[in-house]
Amino acid sequence: MSQRVFVTGIGIISGIGNNVDETLQSIKQKKSGVTEIKYLKTIHKGVIPVSEVKLSEDELIEMAGVDKNEPFTRSTLMGLIAAAEAVKNAQIDDIKEHRTGLISGTTVGGMDKSELFYKDLLETTNHIEYIETHDCGDSTERIADYIGVRDFVSTTSTACSSAANSMILGSRMIKNGMLDRVIAGGIESLTRYHINGFNTLMILDKEPCKPFDINRSGLNLGEGAAFLVLESEDIIKKTGKKVLAELTGYGNSCEAFHQTASTPEGKGAYAAMKEALGRSGLKPEQIDYINAHGTGTDNNDLSEGRAIDRLFGPNPPKISSTKAYTGHTTSAAGGVEAVLSVLAIQNNMVFPNLNFKNQMKELNFKPVTELLENVKIDHVLSNSFGFAGNNSALIFSRY
Repeated sequence: MSQRVFVTGIGIISGIGNNVDETLQSIKQKKSGVTEIKYLKTIHKGVIPVSEVKLSEDELIEMAGVDKNEPFTRSTLMGLIAAAEAVKNAQIDDIKEHRTGLISGTTVGGMDKSELFYKDLLETTNHIEYIETHDCGDSTERIADYIGVRDFVSTTSTACSSAANSMILGSRMIKNGMLDRVIAGGIESLTRYHINGFNTLMILDKEPCKPFDINRSGLNLGEGAAFLVLESEDIIKKTGKKVLAELTGYGNSCEAFHQTASTPEGKGAYAAMKEALGRSGLKPEQIDYINAHGTGTDNNDLSEGRAIDRLFGPNPPKISSTKAYTGHTTSAAGGVEAVLSVLAIQNNMVFPNLNFKNQMKELNFKPVTELLENVKIDHVLSNSFGFAGNNSALIFSRY
């Protein structure tokens, strides 16, 4: 377990940008991706706001440069684009030069096509080419083929901690000498299945969400894909290539308190963050910024907030949730927010918690509400908490 793990490339597509540069510009301009539904066919159009990727499926196909006659789902197309950007950003010319894996997190998989063609497939063979795309692993295999990964391919599916767990698994495989390099992250597209399910749970806000606000009313769903290239210490020493950040700590807990809710005391969140800190060797006061899970729901913000108060005490780091920008991208969230965490380090920047006005009376802290620039950011804690209490925390550090 002596290998250090470094981030050498990032790639992202979400409601606030189709690549890393566009994403950073939207953050700086406080430009949210949460708008009225445009592409998804649903009765909730005009009623429930979401953060869609601002491209049609045909435009995504053109951007990815794939055959429009092949059965690609929206999730997979976004995954191809983000993974390819991450590989290019890492300046990888020959992906076969080192033992390389792809680990992608998704929970809904190809549901966007399954829900459209389900009735046809019960009675006909129309659209039968999309049968296999329903499986979560299909998207991972297609992304691996697209970027040329052959050594190891795997899919994680732990709800909203899926992408973060992909990075934890990838880091562990590098540390244990099983792989030299891993492209890790997650993907998820918006579907009627998503919106109807979350709407049934009564946790969707019909206005732009306001994480950690006492008057919060729920979350806004989003979609997207994001991947990080993780490389071993040996590769960095041999090549001297540019490092964006180091993945110094990670932790995972599974509290299994409820199918969708976390413990009110934040026991699982606390355990995951504490494990990440312990693995990194850092003290709580060394964390400069927490990119919180911060969904805007009553349960999450109270639970996570209490866990932060317990772990960091009366003088916590700067804290914000970026979900008012991107929406909650569910299985992709850990990847999206890991990319933003790396950007925070690279640009000495803390991102604002949009729409916040009034502090929660149960918590000691207020989130950052304005863009902070020229702030030394050496260590960022990024939280991703999934349904059924699967909680993951990542720590990215300046190298």
